[in-house]
Amino acid sequence: MLEREPIAHGKLVFVQLAAPSRTAIPEYRQLEERVEALAARINGRFGSGEYQPVLLLRAHHEPPRVFQFYRAADFVYVSSLHDGMNLVAKEFVAARSDERGVLILSRFTGAARELAEALVVNPYDVDEAASAILAAIRMPEEEQRERMRALRALVGEFNVYRWAGRMVADAARIREQTRRFGRLGDALAAGRAAP
Repeated sequence: MLEREPIAHGKLVFVQLAAPSRTAIPEYRQLEERVEALAARINGRFGSGEYQPVLLLRAHHEPPRVFQFYRAADFVYVSSLHDGMNLVAKEFVAARSDERGVLILSRFTGAARELAEALVVNPYDVDEAASAILAAIRMPEEEQRERMRALRALVGEFNVYRWAGRMVADAARIREQTRRFGRLGDALAAGRAAP
């Protein structure tokens, strides 16, 4: 993005809130080291003075602090390579009562199937992701509001209570099917056992 759009120099800051995880596993430590080295290379190449285009904030972050970042962000990019990080996307939407900001989702997140007003990208396609970031930065406020209103309505409707209700209903349905099929199996077994 910074190579493609020199206008972003000094303006675009990518903030990664990174909670330390599985630090006792060597592969995770190596991944952290690679990410830190890459951030340092990007900051060395594109940063100047106090400006750093990549901020890695590796610590536990309490929800109020995370929500401060969500509220300050022009966009959030959830770049999962497989189904995951759906709560991050939904938390960002829930935090944006100002109806501003743009959600960019990897097409591999489960949320990408639900949150149709997000910009959906293939995270393996760097040019597509950069184009989505640029589109998010340039998106007019009215379009942001329209998209965010739709996203917030969906997240508000399909919340944890709806999810829990569906889980209970599914469990009851499975229990009923098991009970019915159990009786059917007993009847079939009794039929085979009869002389």
